Amino acid sequence: MDGLAGLLKVRVVRGINLAYRDARGSDPYVVLRLGKKKLKTSVKKRSVNPIWHEELTLTVTDPGQPLKLEVFDKDTFSRDDPMGDAEIDVAPLMEVVHMNLDELKNGAIIKSVRPNTRNCLADESHVCWRNGRFVQDMILRLKNVESGEIQLQLQWVSIPGAK
Repeated sequence: MDGLAGLLKVRVVRGINLAYRDARGSDPYVVLRLGKKKLKTSVKKRSVNPIWHEELTLTVTDPGQPLKLEVFDKDTFSRDDPMGDAEIDVAPLMEVVHMNLDELKNGAIIKSVRPNTRNCLADESHVCWRNGRFVQDMILRLKNVESGEIQLQLQWVSIPGAK
């Protein structure tokens, strides 16, 4: 665990209006990459509006590194088809984690992030204090595809003694 900064929990909530890659829809799954680490959600059969509600936890050694998200259509007899990608800037969440914030009310919005050309946000995203933790809800507009968005929730887990 040398060089560990903390854990990033990513709840992949759902896909919205994902691209059709097969005649009857798509069989989408999400891949998250942070540095050399890679995690996947389960495959949702024949859906362009899948609901995952799956939590994937990544160890973070470099908090400045972007989180990469890719969506694929699972195919049985050929390579899985790409269905878009996005990059997630975890810096807004990290900035808040390192602030000294005492006596926050549950649900308090600490920071807001607006969509711009440097992020993949479809709408404004808020870093909030919820149930004793910092969380950031977001909807990402997928790039390199005709349509599709992914709803996520990021949560930082500090580890005592981590850098």
